[in-house]
Parts: sequence; C-alpha cells; structure tokens
Amino acid sequence: MNKVKIGLIGAGSISESHLIAYKANPKVELVAVCDLNEERARDKAERYNIPNVYTDYKELLANKDVDAVSVCTWNNSHAEISIAALRAGKNVLSEKPLCKTVDEALKVEQAVKETGKFLQVGYVRRHASNIAVLKKFIDAGDLGDIYFAKASLIRRLGNPGGWFADKERSGGGPLIDIGVHVIDLCWYLMGRPKVKSVSGNTYNKLGNRSHIEHYDFYKAADYDASLNTVEDMANALIRFENGASIMVDVSFSLHAKNESTVINIYGDKGGAEIEPKLSIATERHNTIINIDPQITSPGFDFQGAFYNETSHFVDCCLGLNETNSPVEDGVEMIKILNAVYQSAAEGREIQF
Repeated sequence: MNKVKIGLIGAGSISESHLIAYKANPKVELVAVCDLNEERARDKAERYNIPNVYTDYKELLANKDVDAVSVCTWNNSHAEISIAALRAGKNVLSEKPLCKTVDEALKVEQAVKETGKFLQVGYVRRHASNIAVLKKFIDAGDLGDIYFAKASLIRRLGNPGGWFADKERSGGGPLIDIGVHVIDLCWYLMGRPKVKSVSGNTYNKLGNRSHIEHYDFYKAADYDASLNTVEDMANALIRFENGASIMVDVSFSLHAKNESTVINIYGDKGGAEIEPKLSIATERHNTIINIDPQITSPGFDFQGAFYNETSHFVDCCLGLNETNSPVEDGVEMIKILNAVYQSAAEGREIQF
C-alpha cells in the first residue's frame, strides 16, 4: 500500500487531534514534526514515534520524504507556511481559518494555482458523521431549497487565553475561532451561495474573566490571564444573492446560564436541527413529522470528525478523491469574517 508521508507544523493543542487521527490511518506514515518550542515538538515525536524533529518549518519542508503537511500554527502564520509548503511541492491541510486577511487568502489561492498542489481548509465539521447523513437528505432534495440558517455557539466562560486572546496572532476572538466553523457549515449545506451583504456586531464587555473561581474551561498551552485583545462575543446577519440568509452568534464570554451549541437549517420542503443532535423536520400527508436518524453519533463527534477529515485529505493526496474543502472556500470565508469585523467597527452593513 502506498503511504502518504505526513509532516506536522505546530505542535500545540489542536495538533493532538491531527496526530491521533493520522496514527490510526494505515495509509499514513508520520515522518516529521515542527514547533518553535523544541521540547513540545520532541514530546510529540516521542509519543507518536516521529523520526524527524524541527524548530524551523522551512527545514521540515526541505525534507524530501514529506509528501504533505498539516499546518496547526497560530492564525497569523497560516498563509506564510501554507504558501511555502505548496511551493515546496507539498499538499496542505491548513487548520481554520485559512489566514487572517483577504489579501493573504488570495495569495494562498494563487500559490495553489501556480504549483498544481492542493490545499484543504480544516473545516472539520463538514466531516462529521451526522453531516454525512444529512448531506444525503439534502442532495436528494428532501429539504428542498434551503433559504435560512441559524447558528449559535455560546461559551459562558471560554476565552482560551494565550494566542487565542491576542488579536495580532489570532485575527480575532470567537468569531474567527469558533464562529468560522458554524458559519462555514451552514454555508456549505446551503450550497455555498454568493454573499450579497454582511452586517455584524462585536462586543468587548467582559474580558477573559480570569477572576472566576471553581469553573473549569479550556486553556491554551500558552495561557496568560493578563492578555486579551479580542472580542467577547459577536453576532452577524449574512445575506446571499439568492435571497438566503444566515444568522449567527458566538461567544467566548457571556452572562449565559448554560453553554450551548444550536445549529439549524430550513428549506421549503423540510428543516434540520444539526446540533445538539441531528433531527429532520418535514411533512407527509398533511402532517408534520420529525425524523430522528438512528446513527452512532447524532451530534458532533470531535475526534471522529478529525479522523474523517484527515482520511479525506490523505485520500486526496493519493488521487482517490478531490477535497470538499478547497482553498476557494477558505478565501470566501475570510471575506465573510473580515466583513463582519468591518461592519462592527464601522457600524454599517458591508456590501459585496
């Protein structure tokens, strides 16, 4: 069996999900890992039996044994590293978001065109097993024309700190970190319509709330309670040329009673609740009915989705498939996210 030789760039928290998934794939050989923190890179190399360790990603890319890379670094380095990897002849799986700015996104897209290699954007929710089930219903026309989606991903206390809280490195807060997932998923299921306008709001009211006691939350590997330059919360209305729309609200920190993830899409023949678990609403014989698909993971299976995502990437590297998350989708999403931030800053709707 031909194996894809994978190099991993960035050995922070999210890299663990990539490594677990790659290690379980018989079509993969993990050959290199790179991180600015050599100790962290060596720890990953030891645990996953990876022979080559680097602190400079350019040295990893010069390794001719590496066929493809996962880019799991800070958002502000995604574009630079992805472009270098493409030009080094490697296929790329880049963690979301593709980058920080539209200019960067267009440069990555150009590098894909010029090199003939491909880049898959890490929209892991597209690869969840419940989405695979729902997509069959959508593609068969069971939901009809999907014209509205509503997504809410609320953390009451969830600012991870570290680079996540540093706008220079992250590009923003919950909107660009977790909002990108739910906006992309809704847009993908709606058939990726062209954006017409975006109106958004961001709020910086609560900060990282590091004074809160007795309540655990996810913290970045470089957590620093003194640093926070990103929004607590964002909301947006995204309108499309075909008349469809998405409403979204996301938060790192909010005076909410509970954490919540709710994602719904609505068509003229049926609708679907995606989170917290997949359920389809429609009508038959003049009667409203709910359909609850009997599947192992009706909600979002985090690690399972990463296995599906990396397996899809590997199959694309082997020429067995074409990526369902191409660079063009990454570019469009960066345009949307930047428009939300611009709308919030300028207090007006942004036209495309």
